Amino acid sequence: MSDAIKHECGIAMIRLRKHPQYYIDKYGTNAFAAKRMYVLMQKQINRGQDGAGVANVKIDTKPGQRYISRYRSIEASAVNFIFDKINAKYKKAKKIGGKKVLEDADWLKKNVAFTGEVWLGHLRYGTHGENSIETCHPFLKQNNWRSRNLVMAGNFNMTNNEELFDKLVQLGQHPKEKTDTVTVMEKVGHFLDEENQRIFDKYKHQYSNEQITQLIENELDVIRILKRSCRDFDGGYAMAGMIGNGSSFVVRDPSGIRPAFYYADDEIVVVASEKPAIKSAFNIDFKEIKEIQPGHAIVINKDGSYTESQIMPAREKKSCSFERIYFSRGTDPDIYHERKNLGKALIPQILKAIDFDLKNTVFSYIPNTAETAFLGMIEGLEDYLSAKRREVFLEGKPHVGDLDDLLNFRPRVEKLVSKDVKLRTFITNDTDRDAMVANVYDTTYEVIKPGIDTLVVIDDSIVRGTTLEKSILTTLDKLNPKRIIIVSSAPQIRFPDCYGIDMSRMKEFIAFRAAIELLRDRKTENQLDRIYDSCIENPLASENYVKDVYSSFSDEEISNKIAEIVTTAEINAEVKVIFQTVDNLHKCIPKHIGDWYFTGDYPTTGGTRVVNRAFVNYMEGKTVRAY
Repeated sequence: MSDAIKHECGIAMIRLRKHPQYYIDKYGTNAFAAKRMYVLMQKQINRGQDGAGVANVKIDTKPGQRYISRYRSIEASAVNFIFDKINAKYKKAKKIGGKKVLEDADWLKKNVAFTGEVWLGHLRYGTHGENSIETCHPFLKQNNWRSRNLVMAGNFNMTNNEELFDKLVQLGQHPKEKTDTVTVMEKVGHFLDEENQRIFDKYKHQYSNEQITQLIENELDVIRILKRSCRDFDGGYAMAGMIGNGSSFVVRDPSGIRPAFYYADDEIVVVASEKPAIKSAFNIDFKEIKEIQPGHAIVINKDGSYTESQIMPAREKKSCSFERIYFSRGTDPDIYHERKNLGKALIPQILKAIDFDLKNTVFSYIPNTAETAFLGMIEGLEDYLSAKRREVFLEGKPHVGDLDDLLNFRPRVEKLVSKDVKLRTFITNDTDRDAMVANVYDTTYEVIKPGIDTLVVIDDSIVRGTTLEKSILTTLDKLNPKRIIIVSSAPQIRFPDCYGIDMSRMKEFIAFRAAIELLRDRKTENQLDRIYDSCIENPLASENYVKDVYSSFSDEEISNKIAEIVTTAEINAEVKVIFQTVDNLHKCIPKHIGDWYFTGDYPTTGGTRVVNRAFVNYMEGKTVRAY
């Protein structure tokens, strides 16, 4: 994607279902879980480069022994930094006890951190707020009773955080922050405390407190805790947690917005945000990896037994389609084919835009993630040419031009755009940022016929249009083409996301800017005031009033205006922009129909309220997030 945006975080959980000695004896390593957690996190590094964290819980330690360990980091290579520190623990153990102790799981568990049975990892993409150690997951809620300790990490954003905060206050709490991470953890922590108290009250007249503690740890009903905790949540989430007694869970939102997958056998249970990470870490077939169903949770009890249980009534599944278009790794076979299909689906629009003149057209892509859609686009062109040859040679239809040319012709493919510089996220000054953007890309010279060739360049999506306007078009125009056609494998992004992606301000969307300019061109911008009044008068409405911004225009009209906006005075070539249609998006990605950023059809009422609030912020000149 040429427009850098921050997006969903990544989670990883491992639960060893056998005694740690089993893994030393079978696999010849005392770091079976640590090594695989490292792979799980490295294979999901695309999901978070602002920080990382790992936590570990040991089960059934004796009083006086530390049983929860946690490292977090915001270093440039946070995952490596954390696991270097964990590895140092093992090296120190060898110096203290010699090589033999590294083969003794009980000694390691007693004396070395990060040798427990339950692991939780997190990769952070901060969509708002400062980037500090304190903002990195996992978060820890401590208590002197083991079964009241809670460690949590998640891939989520809540749209009703103010409401959740107020509910905590009504419960008698005094939360230290209003962030959704804190409110979610405190809510789960509250019902964890109540569950502890419920079991204590059940046995308080029958056993000693010490005996009751063990009963609580064995009987803790995690499903009951999650059902009570999650019923007020509105947002997209995949939340993972570990309890001090060794129980753990991952719960997914009722619409299945955020992804979560798991694999289980008699040795382990593993959960991650992406399937390829699980495959790489445990060398299993993709077909063995299952998806946690919307509104369900994987709950792993202290004894290692597990279940996938319904926590909340599932709604229509609206899994984020952006995961498939861009965010998740394309090594997932399903995602790979979906991205190729997105490229193929654009062929009719492309052929029309180039007047079917393939001879004088060169095809390329914006590196690096658009490459798969590009391969699909080229396959689609080959299919088109095969069909034309079939019509001429087998069906006898007339053809203008040399038949040998038709028989031997191949689409012209070149790597025209190279990503030369990585734009650092800490550059926030507009002037500095613009200067960096202008130098992000470079091009390949002397492969284009000046004034004759059309360039067709595909990107995953176009969000703000900043890089397109300030870098890509300028770079491509240096080749002196007749025409530049920028193709987006995703539809026009028209509305904010509030479930994990950093897309919350209306004025940043190039499609929104185009619609506003069209309204002004037609002298109908008073429509904006009507929409604003509706948003103000009905702040809790479940209707997306902002759809009316676009209602007067066709997709093509908005695309043409976008092309006009991004074409600066210095550009000599004709510029055209083509977007994927929503219909084709759903045909290519039929099982992930979450499309609210394209259509405005939000899966929760909180999402609709956010988009209306975002529009109010735009009209009032506020640049704050809408949730």
